[in-house]
Amino acid sequence: MRKTTRLRLAGALAAALVAAGIATGPAAQASQKQPTLAELAQRHGRYFGSATDNPELTDTAYTAMLGSEFDMITPGNGMKWYATEPQQGVFDWTNGDEIVNLARKNHQRVRAHTLVWHSQLPDWLTGREWTATELRAVLKKHIQTEVRHYRGKVYSWDVVNEAFNEDGTYRDTIWYKTLGPGYIADALRWAHQADPHAKLYLNDYNIEAVGPKSDAYYQLAKDLKARHVPLDGVGLQAHLALQYGYPTSLEDNLRRFSRLGLDTALTEVDVRMILPADAEKLATQAQWYRNLTQACLAVRRCVGITVWDYTDKYSWIPAFFPGEGAALPWDEQLAPKPAYFAIREALGGK
Repeated sequence: MRKTTRLRLAGALAAALVAAGIATGPAAQASQKQPTLAELAQRHGRYFGSATDNPELTDTAYTAMLGSEFDMITPGNGMKWYATEPQQGVFDWTNGDEIVNLARKNHQRVRAHTLVWHSQLPDWLTGREWTATELRAVLKKHIQTEVRHYRGKVYSWDVVNEAFNEDGTYRDTIWYKTLGPGYIADALRWAHQADPHAKLYLNDYNIEAVGPKSDAYYQLAKDLKARHVPLDGVGLQAHLALQYGYPTSLEDNLRRFSRLGLDTALTEVDVRMILPADAEKLATQAQWYRNLTQACLAVRRCVGITVWDYTDKYSWIPAFFPGEGAALPWDEQLAPKPAYFAIREALGGK
């Protein structure tokens, strides 16, 4: 980020904090003595988590807050296929283990992410054609080897990630093209066999509001439950953007999955904006974070919220959405933004 942009953001942040009646000087340090987001969420029977990634773990100021403010950790990349099975049958647990061990040291649980996805696959998997029999065996071995490795060490798995298109049709992935839609039930069964105690989730973006894509998950989940396929929950990523509007049917959507006997979670939350940030955008962002926190609290089986990393310093947004950013509750200097205080208030803190 350019220095001028950083200064503008700092000015906008200060203005937004003052407008919200929040101290920006030494008095603000008192907030560190208040309950953490995790402690506030625990009062409601929820967790409050953050994603993280291995390159960030050398940043001691970052890891100090990561270890104290949150009670659930998601590895952003370290458990994905390219990292865990870079060569066929050769498994590497280095990155995943580092994050699991850090979480255990800090008395945090882990949302493990992710077993079956169409992206970030190794070349050996995508660079050839497979028969259905071959690919089914490869998929089963990968799932069960990884889940067994982390058996008893993780709270849950995002078993299948991003299986549907925006219109509710199946995404045309290597898994769907070769194995058909049954790969989802198979993946859940294999994961359950490998660790019967881990919670098993389907996970996707743009399913926060009621619509074609979330309807597809609702029908799939209903079908899987009717067939007694092991499925515990649905993860709504909640990668939101100010320019596209808030998903006002979020609470209703969470509630209908609950009625199927499923947990829900907001699993990859960020709220991006077109840069530069200003006081108005930061205030709107704060309101969105407040709203989604309140929506989760209003639905008994919404078990928790995870931000997709907690600081703009390590956000994925600028690299994937040029000209957008400032998506997280802490800024690049690890200072809390209006969104952070809005989350606190929604959780009953000050």
